[in-house]
Amino acid sequence: MRVLTGIQASGKLHIGNYFGAMKPMIELQEEHELFTFIANYHSLTSSKDAQTLKQYTIDAAVDYLSLGLDPQKTTFWVQSDVPEVLELYWILSKFTPMGLLERAHSYKDKVAKGIPASHALFSYPVLMAADILMLDTQKVPVGKDQIQHVEMTRDIATKFNNEYGAIFTLPEHIVQEEVATIPGIDGQKMSKSYNNAIDLFMAEKPLQKRCNKILSSSTPLGEPLEHAGCHIYNLAALFLDEAGKAELQARYKSGKEGYGHFKKYLKELIWEELGEAREKREYYLSHMDEVHDILAMGAKRAQTVAQAKMAQVRDAVGL
Repeated sequence: MRVLTGIQASGKLHIGNYFGAMKPMIELQEEHELFTFIANYHSLTSSKDAQTLKQYTIDAAVDYLSLGLDPQKTTFWVQSDVPEVLELYWILSKFTPMGLLERAHSYKDKVAKGIPASHALFSYPVLMAADILMLDTQKVPVGKDQIQHVEMTRDIATKFNNEYGAIFTLPEHIVQEEVATIPGIDGQKMSKSYNNAIDLFMAEKPLQKRCNKILSSSTPLGEPLEHAGCHIYNLAALFLDEAGKAELQARYKSGKEGYGHFKKYLKELIWEELGEAREKREYYLSHMDEVHDILAMGAKRAQTVAQAKMAQVRDAVGL
């Protein structure tokens, strides 16, 4: 089964990215044909300057590799290194009704949060459709807020196929319900845009300071604490199996520890989880030529698939 996933190069990666996309993605590469790209074209909707976007792009590549992405198992590239996606984006625009884009929840939410309205932001779902359809993707891991975009991709592909024949594979979404929405330090969805994220590769002391900022109730030490609805618990639970969750719940009920203890425990869970990744990251940061070679190899492989699909599309539409 061919699976496609991508992440925007729009800032430092955080715990929400890790559990919501990166960890599940890395697990998928063991069983499926995985294609993964760094979505720097998409990132232009929020990018402030060229140098920052370039740095975020290479940082994302290093982080993916550090967390276990295997370039021998996964086709891994930077979106702009396979420019066929922009040609397909334009062709698919013909098959995208304005009403379909006007119903996009993500666009409305971003504009409501102050992101400037632009054609790029408005037509984001069409470029996402091109990413997916160009590679004959069968499954797309997404968060709940991106399910609609996969459904829109199916609508666009169906309109194209109805006119020209079965050229595009209709993709299906994958959502891991238990980690679909990762809370930030304020309890909202963790996001760089909300300034409520816990970055993946923070130094130990700044990491503890960040954990200390997680909102909690004012229940005094010595009284039992309620784990349900606690942002500290909800984050810690991501790192634990069922036995670990039960043990943590018992600690909450005992009344022997306060929120400060659990914030320290959360820091320790994060630090331990990413120990091996930190070592790999140091390696890749000192071997950047290897990182660039991996991305070039991935782009070549992705482009081979993209060019074959675009030959079909061009022939179909008369280009």
